Amino acid sequence: MDTDRLAGDEAGIAFGICIPNFRRGTGPETMLAATQTAERLGWHSALATDHVLADGSARALDYRHIYEALASIAWLAGQTTTIRLGMSVLVAPMRNAVIMAKELATIDDLSDGRLIAGVGIGWNRTEFENLGEGERFSHRGVWLEETIALWRHLWGGGEGPYVGRFDSFTEGYFSPRPPQGAELPIWIGATAEKALLRAGRIADGYHSTRADPEIMRERMRIVGEAAAAAGRPIPVASVRLSVDFTGSREGPAVLTGSAEDMAGRIRAYRDGGANHFALDFCETDPDMASKAIEHFEREVVPLV
Repeated sequence: MDTDRLAGDEAGIAFGICIPNFRRGTGPETMLAATQTAERLGWHSALATDHVLADGSARALDYRHIYEALASIAWLAGQTTTIRLGMSVLVAPMRNAVIMAKELATIDDLSDGRLIAGVGIGWNRTEFENLGEGERFSHRGVWLEETIALWRHLWGGGEGPYVGRFDSFTEGYFSPRPPQGAELPIWIGATAEKALLRAGRIADGYHSTRADPEIMRERMRIVGEAAAAAGRPIPVASVRLSVDFTGSREGPAVLTGSAEDMAGRIRAYRDGGANHFALDFCETDPDMASKAIEHFEREVVPLV
C-alpha cells in the first residue's frame, strides 16, 4: 500500500501515532520511543499536538504541559528516516504566516520531504489573547485560507511582490524551498461545516477529531462534495482517536474493549470514509508507550 499519497477509496488504511508531546509526565524519551517504534513497525506518520499557553478550562487540562509542536518534529526528523512527521494540528492563525512558511519548509528539507502540514484555526480565544492575537480570533478562518495560499506561493518558487489582506511584501527571496514544493501536503483539522467546506475546497487532507463513525461519515460527505465542486480529488480522510486498553476512558473518539471491538470500530470509520488513523495511546512512559503501539500492531491491526 502506498501511504505517501492516500486518496479516497484508491488506498487502504494507514496508521499513525499522535506524538506524546503533551500531558504531565511526558518528555523527550517518550516522544522518541513512540515515534521510533511506529517507524520500525512501518506506520505512516507521527503527528504532534499544538498549544502554547493553555487556559484553565477542563478541555485544556492535558495541554498545560506540552512541548512546542514544530520544534518537536524538527528534533524527531533527525532521529528517524522513513516515517512522515506532521501536526495534529498547528493553530496557524496564532502565528506569523511567513515565519511558519520558513519553519515548515526547513523541516521538510531536514526530513528529506517527510512533512505533513496539519493546520487548523483553533478553538481557544484565551490562547489567542495570551499571544497578543485576540483580534485575529474572529476572522481566523479567512486568515488561514490566505496563509495557505501564501505558503503555496512561496513553496512553489514565488517571491515578491505579494499582496494579501493580512500579509504583504514588496520584495523577498525564499530559499530553501521544501523538497515537496507547493505539493507539500496540507491537512486541515475541522469540525464546523464552514471549516469542512474549506478542507474540501483547498486541502490535501481532512483531519477529524471528536467524531464517532457516523459523524465522520457526515463530515466526509460535506468535505467530498466541496472537493468535487472545486474540481479537486477527495482529500485524505484522517481521524484522531484515543486508544484505551484499560476501559477507563469514554467518548465518541475512543477505541476500547477487546481487540475485535477496536478493529470493528476502525472498520466502521473506514466505511464512513476514513483512510488514515492518528492514534493517541495516552502513555507518558517511554516503555509503556512502545509496548502499547506494539500491542495494537500485534493484536488489532491483523483484524482490520
